[in-house]
Amino acid sequence: MLQTRAQRTALVRLLSTVQDAETGQRGYLLTGEAHYLQPYQAAVSNMPDRLAVVRASLTGNPQEAAKIAQVEKAIDLKLSELAETIKAYDAGKASEALAIVKSDTGKELMDQIRGGISAVLDQIDRNLSEGVEEQRLDTAMARQFALLAGSFILLTALGGIATIIRYTRQLVAARNELGELNAGLESRVKERTADLQRANEEIQRFAYIVSHDLRAPLVNVMGYTSELEASLETLRELTNDPGIEALPHGEAAKTAIATDLPESIGFIRTSTQKMDGLIKAILKLSREGQRVLAPERINLNEFFDSISDGVQHRVSTVGGEVRILKPLSTIESDRLALEQIFGNLVDNALKYRAKDRPPVVTIRQASSRWGMVDIDVEDNGRGIGPEDQERVFDLFRRAGPQDQQGEGIGLAHVRTLVRRLGGEITMTSALARGTTFRVSLPIKLIIRGK
Repeated sequence: MLQTRAQRTALVRLLSTVQDAETGQRGYLLTGEAHYLQPYQAAVSNMPDRLAVVRASLTGNPQEAAKIAQVEKAIDLKLSELAETIKAYDAGKASEALAIVKSDTGKELMDQIRGGISAVLDQIDRNLSEGVEEQRLDTAMARQFALLAGSFILLTALGGIATIIRYTRQLVAARNELGELNAGLESRVKERTADLQRANEEIQRFAYIVSHDLRAPLVNVMGYTSELEASLETLRELTNDPGIEALPHGEAAKTAIATDLPESIGFIRTSTQKMDGLIKAILKLSREGQRVLAPERINLNEFFDSISDGVQHRVSTVGGEVRILKPLSTIESDRLALEQIFGNLVDNALKYRAKDRPPVVTIRQASSRWGMVDIDVEDNGRGIGPEDQERVFDLFRRAGPQDQQGEGIGLAHVRTLVRRLGGEITMTSALARGTTFRVSLPIKLIIRGK
């Protein structure tokens, strides 16, 4: 639809330019004052660009392009007619110039131009209407899908998570494949990049549907769970009635009310809270992919001082230390993304510290390559086992003892942000010795599409 609107805008501007040329010519013939020729001269100067834009916008649409070709011929004749009248007037032949105007040749040409452009505009308007109708139908289908998905919320959510993980792995594999291509195959690189962008947009749309539209039925489940708990309190009061024991299944009912029902409701509440956390995590990732990056100059010495100040209370409470080995470089990047990346890494270093020693986090610039800078975040924490090192960057995957709160999205989110900035993150670790994350970032962030 964006292309269709661009076509319409180009055609309207073309028609307006022809009208400006005619207006300037008429004003000059009527008054003889030279300043009336300014619209005509500007229109003649702009006409090649206007025609080029129209032709470019109709590429791939041979039927409409053919109509515009006829319009171009009429425009050439119209401009010739305007130039002829002005030339005659300048030569002192005002009556001859007026005779050309009264011959209605210019009017017929202008009618042909308006008619040709109007015909193309009518087709474009029909295309726009069809596009709007298609979007309306798509929206209606999406709404129906959301309603139907409510009855299958758990299964759909799990299937959605599995799909996201599979798509994410496919994206990683595709990106690695791109890294192995020959730098000279420029057209192949552009084609693969476009495929990756479309796949990434599809994942973001799907993640938004799963996390946003499916959360409403989950809220209903949580609400009804609260109502069940309130009703259970009423049933507990009934168990205090001695008459219940006289009923055929009185003892079984008391057991169900006192033990079975609270346990079942507890399982439901725990599961819905877990699902709510996962859905919020997916929504966070999908929204992050839509945020526009804003490059700015960042002095890493000052930047990491700010990161250290933000965790100083936590560090001093456990007798730890954050060491920043200076000097560090100045880069051009997105500050918010960098704060999330390194804030998460430092937070993990403090969260997963070793129990037998105070945490020490060391931040250093490991090396500087052409156009890139490598930053190491090293800790002396409990480390990550070899069997878990490949999966810690996967979505919803966690390593080691699960004694800390978390959904398993932190490092997956970090890697997504680093790659959006055009960099890469790697890790080395040893159990009971600590972990080092290396973040490689471009010195100057390049925003695609600019």
